[in-house]
Amino acid sequence: MDVCTLASGSKGNCLLASCGQTHILIDAGVSARRITRSLGELGLRPEELSAVFITHGHSDHVSGLRVLSKKLRCPIWATHGTALDVGSRVPELSLSILDRPRQVGGLHIDFFPTSHDAPGSVGYRVAGDGMRFVLCTDLGCLSQPVLDAAWGIDLLIAEANHDVEWVRSGPYPYYLQERILGKYGHLSNEAGAELAELAARGGAQAVVLAHLSQENNTPARARETVARTLEGAGFPVHLSVAPVQERGPVFRLEHGRVAVLEEILLC
Repeated sequence: MDVCTLASGSKGNCLLASCGQTHILIDAGVSARRITRSLGELGLRPEELSAVFITHGHSDHVSGLRVLSKKLRCPIWATHGTALDVGSRVPELSLSILDRPRQVGGLHIDFFPTSHDAPGSVGYRVAGDGMRFVLCTDLGCLSQPVLDAAWGIDLLIAEANHDVEWVRSGPYPYYLQERILGKYGHLSNEAGAELAELAARGGAQAVVLAHLSQENNTPARARETVARTLEGAGFPVHLSVAPVQERGPVFRLEHGRVAVLEEILLC
C-alpha cells in the first residue's frame, strides 16, 4: 500500500492511497487542476480513481470537488452530516452516504468521529495488504474514538496545527483564537505529539505531521515539539512534515514495514 499527501494545510488538503489497482483519494481541498497534476506525477489520472472519501465539508477539504467530479468515474463517499453540508452548497454533486466501513478493491476503509466544528466530521483508518494507516486532522481534542483508531497502525498522519502561545500572541482576533484552541477546533503541536506517542506505543513506524497553520506554526517548530516527545519516550519512528503547497513523499507499507520511497526536503 502506498500513501502520499498531495496537499496538507489550512489552505487545502488531499491524500492518495493505493493498493495494486485500487486508488482512493481522501479529500479534495485544492483545485482540480492541481490534484490532476499531482496524480499525473504519480502516473495516474482522475478517471482511474476507485473512490473519493471526504472527512468534512470545510472548503479546505472540498474546494476542488465540484470540478474534479466531472472527471471521476467513481463514487464520492461522505457521512450523512457531511453530505448534507456539502450538498447544500454544491447541489450538483452526487454523494454516496458513508454509514459503515467500505471495501474498495484491495483497501478496507473505516472511519471514526472527530471533534470539529463541521457536521459529520470524521477521520479514516485504512487497511490494505496487511498494513494500516490513519488520517486524523481537524480535531480539537483527542477523543476516545481517535485514540482507539491510532492504536495498532503502521503509519499515522496526524494534525499538528499550531503552537498555542503563537496563537495567543498572534494577530488573530479573540473569537478566532478561541475557535482554534477550543474543543472543536484544531490540534496543537503538543496534542499532536501525544497522539504520535500513543501511535508509536501501538507499533507505528512512521508519523507524518499534517494540516500545519502557516500563521501559527512552522514545519521546524512542529517537528521539534513532536520529536522531543517521541525521543523522550524512546520511540525511534520516522518523523516528517507533510508539505503544504506540493505533494509529499510516497510511503510504502508492505511486509510489516514502512519505507519512504521519495524524500522531499522542507525549507
